[in-house]
Amino acid sequence: MRPEVLDKMNRFREEALAGGVPSAEVERWLEAARPCATLASTVDGPVVGHFGGPDLLPADAPRLPAGLSLIAMLDLAALPDDATTLEMPPDGRLLLFAQLHPDDLDASGRVMYVPAGIPLEERPGGDGHDRAELRLKYDVSLPDNEVLIDPVEHPHAKELRQAWSDVLYADRHHREVTHLQIDGYSRDSYGEDDPVTASAAMAARRAGKPEGRRAGPWARPRPDDWALLAQWYGGAVDFGGLRIGGDVFWTIARKDVAARRFDQVTVLGCFAGP
Repeated sequence: MRPEVLDKMNRFREEALAGGVPSAEVERWLEAARPCATLASTVDGPVVGHFGGPDLLPADAPRLPAGLSLIAMLDLAALPDDATTLEMPPDGRLLLFAQLHPDDLDASGRVMYVPAGIPLEERPGGDGHDRAELRLKYDVSLPDNEVLIDPVEHPHAKELRQAWSDVLYADRHHREVTHLQIDGYSRDSYGEDDPVTASAAMAARRAGKPEGRRAGPWARPRPDDWALLAQWYGGAVDFGGLRIGGDVFWTIARKDVAARRFDQVTVLGCFAGP
């Protein structure tokens, strides 16, 4: 485990113990830690893509629907294998698109995988966000949504989640408000529902199948489990002259990542209402 990740986990441990959480519960919580990658222009790491700028598409790709724009482009050859638990392609580029919906404070979108060697061209529009380099920071995440946690099994969940929030707040200067997280746990604005779990349920309903057993934070990930492909922190929608902040989530089944079926992604948004 990388030193910066160990340091973050140790700081969480210290915060939780100082908050009165028994050591055994702290260590049990840490067993649920999952690696992730934080991508921002302000972190000190290799460039793995860029945020915003004009839309990019292969030359033969049809025009994007109105309102859909490029949020980020990832160079998968520059993304180290050990930065996440996802079986990403070893090269090529991943294009993350989203459209924000002010009326219902939600989002939709898509993901396009472009194999290596296929050139991209700029298309008109989609330049609502200035282009900025995305640099890699090895990171770690812990469960932070109520739906994932059994309060009987984890009676100090509130204190544990508060300790994690304190660590994240202390680290805020390492990244911009707008940044991406690849893999790990999703975090919504309210800390209640889990967009990854919601995506799995939506996919089951679309297929006319039962939802199936939810994969808990302490279980080994399975190929059929859904995962967080990316979370965009710092999205904003215009609502009656107000700029409402929130997040956009690209979620996908792990087996679809391995098979490069990125067209199977589900995109959700979570914005705090006015």
